[in-house]
Amino acid sequence: MPSIPPATMQALQLSAYHGQAADLQLMTLPVPQPGPGEVLIRIAATPINPSDLMFLRGEYGIQKPLPIVPGIEGSGVVVAAGRGLLSQRLLGQRVACVAPAAGDGTWAEYMLAPATHCFPLAKNLSLAVGATLIVNPITAWALLDRARRHRHRAIIQTAAASQVGRMVVRLGRRFKLPTINVVRRAEQVEMLRLLGAEYVLNSSLPTFDADLRRAAAQLGATLAFDAVAGPMTGQLLSAMPPGSQVLIYGGLSGAACTIPADRVLFERKSVAGFWLNDWIRRRGPIEMVRLSAQIQRLVRSDLAATIQARVPLSAAAQGLALYQQQMSAGKVLFVPNNELV
Repeated sequence: MPSIPPATMQALQLSAYHGQAADLQLMTLPVPQPGPGEVLIRIAATPINPSDLMFLRGEYGIQKPLPIVPGIEGSGVVVAAGRGLLSQRLLGQRVACVAPAAGDGTWAEYMLAPATHCFPLAKNLSLAVGATLIVNPITAWALLDRARRHRHRAIIQTAAASQVGRMVVRLGRRFKLPTINVVRRAEQVEMLRLLGAEYVLNSSLPTFDADLRRAAAQLGATLAFDAVAGPMTGQLLSAMPPGSQVLIYGGLSGAACTIPADRVLFERKSVAGFWLNDWIRRRGPIEMVRLSAQIQRLVRSDLAATIQARVPLSAAAQGLALYQQQMSAGKVLFVPNNELV
């Protein structure tokens, strides 16, 4: 049986959308009580994602009233449940979870969420693995699913050394879909080659534009997944054949996209956005439960995430700094209840 939750909890609370660690304070807050269709999760682990950094800056697609507890995804144990068949069935279960659209997030000892925001974990998966089960794996799966549905012969991706990028490489190999992988540093080129990536381009080299055009033409790459945005979007669009599309799913550069008008006007090229929240919403809870089971079967292979550090909530500033300094080294997990996961 799940333990009885205490009256109060420790949580990281955001006071301003400035993107500064000083805007986060460790607070003692009341533990919320679940209503109908809701569950209370004792959070075991919760990662820092690029989308979390956007949220801290007020640049994410959802901006909640302040003060607010951040954190988009995590894992834990359901310790209390409100009325409802699904919420009651989750009581006592280990779950991966996502934060509600209008409430506090996962960077806390406890989080209240709709039961439909929880996915039971397979017995062979740890809570650490479960903490990163949703945002990155489902993003990679959704991107590859789009490429396959529209029968693209090859794809280009930026930020290929990221967690999502590595997952796209492995899924591309599984589905025999060639990937042209763009990174920024020589060591990242070597890392992806060891992962099995055949086409890896270093955007810091003076030959990058020519290399990108050559690879896109050789493979017939007509779809690009862009996590960087800024000038890179225009470079991708210019390099690909007529009728191609760049799909933006991140903004790591922090710069506005630059798009050559003639490519759009005369070569039928386009730019679109991908937001995981919208993609999940369109599928509904039943399809997402099925997808979660499929993701969990691949999470130790094609969809495996690397974890570089586990830190308590009290070391939030250090954890954020570590992740921002070396994102490609892996996820930084907050462990709110200081448990081994």
